[in-house]
Amino acid sequence: MPVFRFEAMDQAGRSESGVIEADSQRHARVLLRLRLLMPLSVKPQKDEAQSQRRSFFQKGLSGTERVVVIRQLASLMGAGIPLDEALAAVAAEAEQSFVRDRMVALRSEVLGGSSLASAMARQSRDFPAIYQALVAAGEQSGRLAWVLERLADYAETRDSLQQKVFMALAYPAIVSVVAMGIVIFLMTTVVPQVVSVFINNHQALPLLTRIMIGLSDLIRHWGLFILAGAVVLVWAIRRALAQPSIRLDWDERILTWPVLGKLVRGYNTERFASTLSILVGGGVPILPALQGAADTLVNSALRQNVADAIVRVREGSGLARALSLQKRFPPILLQLIQSGESTGQLPEMLGRAARSEATALERRILLLTTLMEPALILLMGLIVALIVLAVLMPIIEINQMVR
Repeated sequence: MPVFRFEAMDQAGRSESGVIEADSQRHARVLLRLRLLMPLSVKPQKDEAQSQRRSFFQKGLSGTERVVVIRQLASLMGAGIPLDEALAAVAAEAEQSFVRDRMVALRSEVLGGSSLASAMARQSRDFPAIYQALVAAGEQSGRLAWVLERLADYAETRDSLQQKVFMALAYPAIVSVVAMGIVIFLMTTVVPQVVSVFINNHQALPLLTRIMIGLSDLIRHWGLFILAGAVVLVWAIRRALAQPSIRLDWDERILTWPVLGKLVRGYNTERFASTLSILVGGGVPILPALQGAADTLVNSALRQNVADAIVRVREGSGLARALSLQKRFPPILLQLIQSGESTGQLPEMLGRAARSEATALERRILLLTTLMEPALILLMGLIVALIVLAVLMPIIEINQMVR
């Protein structure tokens, strides 16, 4: 049934807007009058949705809103309510108009014969690929409500972890930006003004002072060019990493780094184990489940590892053995997978591995940021001390000469 966006006025003179399903614009106006509303404007929702896709500033669903929507759908469908009615109920419950619009659009696609995963794919900005893959698996296995509930738990845990990481990195980032601003101000304003006095007197300057003057001149005269060069360098690196062979080699090297490698490995392992646990627990066969879990990996080396494991599992190898050949995944994951395969509790063991990796990842990030804070303060203090020392050294030499 077509969907229309309306603006109307109630009997008290208050304006009201939203969406309504009707056979035509005339029918929509009749339905609004039956709700004791005076229609002011009725426009097809499809046209507006197309114009919103063209808008660069279109607002998308936040992580919290996405979790709420998925959990509400899971609860309604778990109670035996059909998908289209569940979508309609979620749309009616939504407090934000754009959330209601997304649910109505999904319901329109479902009523038109599309699957929920296909409808989400048409709104990929609001529902990432992992949502689409898991929902598609749930629809294929006939356990959509169960998969949606697990997906909501997964998304909630992931959003909580990302929020903790953001809060942990916020303070070091703010300290770095403020300290860098102070250093640039000192180098471009204070140092030239103070040191110019000694240069005009033709005084021989200490080595540290001459170095600071050179750096100050470099920043003042070439700072914009250096910034532009840095931007070009970042763009070139991103273009190079877009090449599959270069990206694969780069991702392999990252996994060997002492600190960053463990963080990347833990982040991808948690995503892989969580997704595979949901898919296998939802009744998806192991090979499609492995492919769906591989699609959520952001490290191409680990993704290639899973692709090779899929080939070996298809040939009859065990999953733990297939994943362990290239020694890229953590041993605890492989051990739990092996235990799950031998006991028939693979989804539970994968979920336990995901929780273990999430906890370890959070602990490593918090430890890293805890160490970064004093290190940044000491580094910036040292830089400022060098600048002050470069300014004071000529003054100290003059005092010694006077004495």
